[in-house]
Amino acid sequence: MGTVVSTRKCRNLVGFKLLLVEPFYGDKKDIFVAADTIGAGIGELVLVTTDNTTQYALDRSAPIDAYIVGIVDAPPQPGR
Repeated sequence: MGTVVSTRKCRNLVGFKLLLVEPFYGDKKDIFVAADTIGAGIGELVLVTTDNTTQYALDRSAPIDAYIVGIVDAPPQPGR
């Protein structure tokens, strides 16, 4: 949906791009911020890990509770 720009942040967040993510399913009003290191772009469908499982996906300790772990190549087709 968009990016977040932060001029001051925790040093453990340096190197992470911060993206605004709009859920594909559920309430579209629940927009949240997710960290990204795989190069996801605005408008792409992504896979996100959240909460306690997020720390397993990180290569270093960082205060992140939503992390983009994949970019979907083909979105789901209706009726499949």
